[in-house]
Amino acid sequence: MGERKAKAAQTEAALKAAARRQFAERGYLNTKITDITAAAGRAAGSFYQHFTSKEDLLQVLLADMRRQASTAFDDEHPAHDLTDAAQLREHLAVAWGVMRDNRPVMNALFESALAAGPASGMLWERLTTDTSVLREHLEYLREQGHLLPGDPALIAAAIGGMLSMLAYALLPAAPGTPAASEPGYPDAQILDALTSLLLHGLAGPAVPPPPAAPGSLPAK
Repeated sequence: MGERKAKAAQTEAALKAAARRQFAERGYLNTKITDITAAAGRAAGSFYQHFTSKEDLLQVLLADMRRQASTAFDDEHPAHDLTDAAQLREHLAVAWGVMRDNRPVMNALFESALAAGPASGMLWERLTTDTSVLREHLEYLREQGHLLPGDPALIAAAIGGMLSMLAYALLPAAPGTPAASEPGYPDAQILDALTSLLLHGLAGPAVPPPPAAPGSLPAK
C-alpha cells in the first residue's frame, strides 16, 4: 500500500472511530459532521473525501457490522439446523456479540430509521437484510419438511427484531459503560432464555406422559 493510500485508510478509520464515539455521546441525530471531524482530529473537508454524508458513513458502519457477523461462519457452510439447541444458540450468540460490540451504531440506526418514519420502510428493509442468513436456514428447514410457524422471511425478521430490541434495551451505550438501570442479566442467561423461547415457545418442550402402572386403567 502506498503512503497516500495508507494515510487515506488511517483517516477513514479515524473518522469511523470518532463517529462511533460521537453517536454514543451525543446521539446520531445530534451529531454534526464537524463534531466527527473534530473528534477525529481531521480537517472538516476530509470527511467528504471518504463519505458523501452522515447517512453514508452510517451505512459503511452497518456494512462493517455485517462483515463481522459473516466472518463467524464459513461462507460455504451448509444450512444449520436451527431446531438443534446448540446450533440455534450459536447463531444467537454471534448476533448478540456483534450488537454488543457495535451498540453506538445500533443506536444510530434506530434513530435514523425512526426519523425517516414508518412509511419509509427503512426498518423492515434492514430487518430483512440483516436476517437473510437466518431466513436461508429457515427455508432449508421448510425444504426438509419441517413445519414452520410462518413465512421464513417473516419469522427471521421477527427473531431479528426481538433480538435487536432486547439488545437495545439491555446493552450499555458503550463498552464499559453501565446502563442507566442495570438489568443484571448476564449474556449466557439471555442467550439460554432466547434459545429456549425460540425452540419451545411458551408451552415449553413436549414431555411424554409417564408410563402407566401395570394393571392400571388408561387415563380418560
